[in-house]
Amino acid sequence: MKPLATLAGTFFYVGYMRPFSGTWGSAAALPVAYALNLVGGYWLVAIGALAAFLIGWWATAVMIEGQDDHDPSEVVIDEVAGQWIALLPVLIGASHAGVDALALWPGWLVAFFGFRFFDILKPGPIGWADQRGDALGVMLDDIIAGVAAALTVGLAAYVWHGLLV
Repeated sequence: MKPLATLAGTFFYVGYMRPFSGTWGSAAALPVAYALNLVGGYWLVAIGALAAFLIGWWATAVMIEGQDDHDPSEVVIDEVAGQWIALLPVLIGASHAGVDALALWPGWLVAFFGFRFFDILKPGPIGWADQRGDALGVMLDDIIAGVAAALTVGLAAYVWHGLLV
């Protein structure tokens, strides 16, 4: 089970890329989200985020079993799940506008950098989740960071489209 957990937890070994493995994991999540969106729309990306969360929870538990490090840097499936959540407002907006998701490329940038911001700084409940010291905490902090980034995307879209344009 450990090899399968490692494959999933590292998102097909992307987690071994250095430096900044979390950023590599977030970046690797982008083209996969785009492909999922092409195949099944934003609903498939949302289902993918849920699946990544559940699989990541299991994979992380297996990978950290017997280790002192509760959140090894090579585990990036949490970044994938959080990044996909951060992208949902962009994908939903593109669907409602009837355009390709890449047409809303500024939203992709806000989702990516917003997610990285919250994931790295870990303000408020993101930090609380990270301090749990278990596999659920590893996953949860990125889920909460993804929600915070998704809200940031929505706010940025409102400011740009509602107030500035």
